[in-house]
Amino acid sequence: MATSTTRVVRGSGVLVAIMAMAMAVATATMMTNDDTAAAWSLAVDFHALSCPDLHGMVHSAVAAARGQDVQVTAGLLRIFFHDCFPQGCDASILLDGWNSEKKMIQNEGLQQRALDLIESIRDTVHKRCGATVSCADILALATGYAVTLAGGPWISMPLGRRDSLEPAPFWAVNNSLPRPDADVNTLIDRFRSKGLGDHADLVALSGAHTVGKARCKNFRDRISRPNDDFTWRLAGFCGNDGNRQQNLDVITPDTFDNRYFVDLRNRQGVLTTDQGIANDGRTSWLIKGFADNQAWFFGQFAQSMVKLSQMRGAGGGEIRGNCFRRNAGGINLHQTQTDAAAAGDDEATTLAASA
Repeated sequence: MATSTTRVVRGSGVLVAIMAMAMAVATATMMTNDDTAAAWSLAVDFHALSCPDLHGMVHSAVAAARGQDVQVTAGLLRIFFHDCFPQGCDASILLDGWNSEKKMIQNEGLQQRALDLIESIRDTVHKRCGATVSCADILALATGYAVTLAGGPWISMPLGRRDSLEPAPFWAVNNSLPRPDADVNTLIDRFRSKGLGDHADLVALSGAHTVGKARCKNFRDRISRPNDDFTWRLAGFCGNDGNRQQNLDVITPDTFDNRYFVDLRNRQGVLTTDQGIANDGRTSWLIKGFADNQAWFFGQFAQSMVKLSQMRGAGGGEIRGNCFRRNAGGINLHQTQTDAAAAGDDEATTLAASA
């Protein structure tokens, strides 16, 4: 599967070149099973006609946000992953309300700056282009740019998603998102159930921890019985403060690179899940390979992120006028292949009242 690891740098000419390259590899990155972009009719250039400045607006907003707080990259990555796993990449995690996913224990500590950034970008995009781009697409695109701006690979994100009408139910969140102390068998099972059965997907996506942090209470099992210099240092750092945050990459915590895998190879994984995949024979060879070859990691990460981004939502949906709440009146937008064909482009939509 072809991917590009070209990075976004200063200058509009380079950004245009990157976009051209992204469109060129779009076909190669599209999946073919029922839960992927083919079923959604996703495409890298989905908004090329309705919102030609979309990429520029998202790139500028994410770059400005990183200028204020580099940790926004980690915040977006966590929100994106936690949105996609329970019921597909549909921005359900952004919804407020009594049954909001943000209130669930698995989503404790979602970064407010990153959440607000998505809504801020939506406001900018809708003022320029009208209500043509979903919050789900903005989240996917912003996450991709955040990775690139942190030093990571370019991710050719397919677009054309709709926003969910409801949050994911508790059981879906609980049964999808692995705990930070999960064993490797659980990780493999959870990823396989989401169409990410290749162990390379699990290991590469875990590499997002290269810019992440974790609260001490989420690796208490690692430090309750310290048995080497690293776990003793972690125990000393945390003390009795379960909310203190530890960098998951202890070498270059603000840069998206392969040093996280070097940490794991050196038995310096902070989370049980991280050190677990480093110790398990089914995945340890990938840890070593990514530690030795950053280009391999970057290529696999970009490919796995595209695969993750294609997890299908519940169907139907809408383009929210505010990412944090459902549109008034229950009106939803959904694309139909018949209407798209009749309109002659990828952006034909039809209005329908939700059931």
